[in-house]
Amino acid sequence: MTNHNARDKPFKWKHFEGEIILWVVRWYCRYALSYADLKEMAAERGLSIERSTLCRWVHEYGTDLTKRIKPHLKMAGGSWRVDETYVKVKGVWHYLYRAIDKSGQTLDWMLSERRNKIAAKKFFKKILGNKHISVPYVINVDKNPAFVPAHSELQRTGDFQQTTKLRQVKYLNNGIENDHKAIKFKSRYRQWYQGFETATCVIDGMETMRMFQQGQLRFANKDIFAQNKLINKVFGLAA
Repeated sequence: MTNHNARDKPFKWKHFEGEIILWVVRWYCRYALSYADLKEMAAERGLSIERSTLCRWVHEYGTDLTKRIKPHLKMAGGSWRVDETYVKVKGVWHYLYRAIDKSGQTLDWMLSERRNKIAAKKFFKKILGNKHISVPYVINVDKNPAFVPAHSELQRTGDFQQTTKLRQVKYLNNGIENDHKAIKFKSRYRQWYQGFETATCVIDGMETMRMFQQGQLRFANKDIFAQNKLINKVFGLAA
């Protein structure tokens, strides 16, 4: 009952209105802004909000934004590009698995402490768990050897079709390697992350807002006003 109420009333007991909270989360996740930047921008609008409060909002609503928006995404293509890049969490490099389709639409992402078969398999299954994803006919990956056994095991369990090909051709993944830049730039500008869970929440928010920018929504497309209206709607705020 508690979880249900929290989802229906996500801003209950907050000292600021939901529209203000979502404005902060949207801007932080969409643009290369720090909490100090947002504090100044809020002050220009007559709002006194501490950086720690802004930080809590992003951590609390980043992943929630992803969950509420995913049902509104367009169907993705069946040709995947899968790769992993590096992000720093508490001074230690971690692996950010990411996937896009042939047209550049983001499929999914996953932060991991490991770069092995277990992580690769977990990421494949995470992608397949999305309703906007269909079983791929080809998966393009780099030379990371962990992808081969992960792919084979998922074929044996029926998660992937026997006809789903895995191709380790580096040049085919140039698109996703270039696609990493937006997330890496924002993360580096903010001096990376201080915890695994909080890093996951922020990355969820950034990746989701990137899908907005790429026009992956079924109805709002790249109309920023329609996008903001949809965000308010999925959080239960009146238009």
